[in-house]
Amino acid sequence: MPKRQVIVVGLGRFGARVARTLYQMGYDVLGIDTNEQLVQALVGQITYPVKADATSEAVLRELGAPNFDAAVIAIGSDVQASIMCTVLLKSMGMPYIVARARDDLHGRTLARVGADRVVYPEQEMGERVARSLFTPDVLEYMEVAPGFGLSKVRLPEAFHGMTLKEAGLSGPRDKYGLAVLAIRRGKDVILLPAEDERIQPDDTFILAGKDEKLEKLRE
Repeated sequence: MPKRQVIVVGLGRFGARVARTLYQMGYDVLGIDTNEQLVQALVGQITYPVKADATSEAVLRELGAPNFDAAVIAIGSDVQASIMCTVLLKSMGMPYIVARARDDLHGRTLARVGADRVVYPEQEMGERVARSLFTPDVLEYMEVAPGFGLSKVRLPEAFHGMTLKEAGLSGPRDKYGLAVLAIRRGKDVILLPAEDERIQPDDTFILAGKDEKLEKLRE
């Protein structure tokens, strides 16, 4: 089966990270930017780093854009360029487009002109910083619904050595109202751990529940 091919337009910090990660995941990645330095920085780190203008239909067609499986429009500062690139790629029949937005108005515009998914890296990073400010054990957080999310956490030292049941994280004595979805222990992952699973110092937990329940666990 041939590798799936992805275009990443805009190779600043966000775009470069996306491009490198996709390449490491096994995708063929065409990275496009007008900045020669940003392009050169990715030589050997993605499949095809190219200095080009992605707002030109002729350039995109010359690079074979219509044959790609997906595109990530990672342009940060030039709103007009990000919208134009999204319009052009969608008009060429790009199956799936993820576009980066600076704000809500930019995001709504991108969605109207063809972006299948809009992401807000600055806003999302701001939320993560806010959520971890007084809960440093929260390594990552993903909102599923308002006030409810998935959290990747390290449990406080007081829990070390306890079973999930003893810690109040499982069974009829569950006092936190959090679902333990998985434990990462070294290279191993324990899915839906049993209530007699004993908590170890280096365990990382994936928990699901209401935000205030997570705060209660921290306290």
